[in-house]
Amino acid sequence: MKGDFTTISVATDERGVAYLTLDRPEKKNALSAGMMDELIEFVRLVENDRSIRAVVLAGSEKTFCAGGDLGWMMTQIETDRQGRMEEARRLAFMLKAMNEMAVPLIGRVEGVAMGGGIGMACICDTAIAAEDCRFGFTETRLGIIPATISPYVLARMGEGKARRVFMSARLFNGGEAAELEIVAKAVAADQMDEAVEAEVAPYLKLPREAVGRAKHLARSLGPRIDEQVIEHTIAQLADAWETDEAREGIASFLEKRKPHWA
Repeated sequence: MKGDFTTISVATDERGVAYLTLDRPEKKNALSAGMMDELIEFVRLVENDRSIRAVVLAGSEKTFCAGGDLGWMMTQIETDRQGRMEEARRLAFMLKAMNEMAVPLIGRVEGVAMGGGIGMACICDTAIAAEDCRFGFTETRLGIIPATISPYVLARMGEGKARRVFMSARLFNGGEAAELEIVAKAVAADQMDEAVEAEVAPYLKLPREAVGRAKHLARSLGPRIDEQVIEHTIAQLADAWETDEAREGIASFLEKRKPHWA
């Protein structure tokens, strides 16, 4: 597989396993506009490369994903409603492409998974977390909401479990992430290689097309995630950006002070 990537890296072994790494370690592998575009391109390459049997998604330097990149967030602070909706669509359709990729996607979740990072874990067909990994839906700290990732989060967790952590912005570890079904299980850091390999191994004995068809069937019978649902979440996010709470939350973040409600 060949791609001209700067924010992700891809390596493929002789078995047809592609190792996709979010590769912005200086930013804790946060999701930038460029990374989202490159992830969509990666999906296109996988769909056209019949040798790929499975994809393992990880973050560089044992840090999964810290959520949305600050620079990307700043473009949304500085633009209007339409501009914010366009950036939300960029994220939404990257998640949709990754979620519907025709080969199995196995997540290796270490270090941190915040906001959009949890969204990335939830689009994996299965994910393994390090026990000491830190998770959190931190959007409400800024007066906004985890809208764009919500269809994938709710599809994975279910409403009841999601409501335990979706609004509170509290942090939790890999063990609780497994209990909440964000990940399949949590293991000690030195067991990650073995645990991820155990998830990859079955697919190396199966025909790619049958696996892809089964995945498509499961997705078609699950909660509806189509353009109408995506546009609804984007509108909800745009509404949240226009509230007084969002203005105060963003201002306090930029000014490095507590918001008035804290």
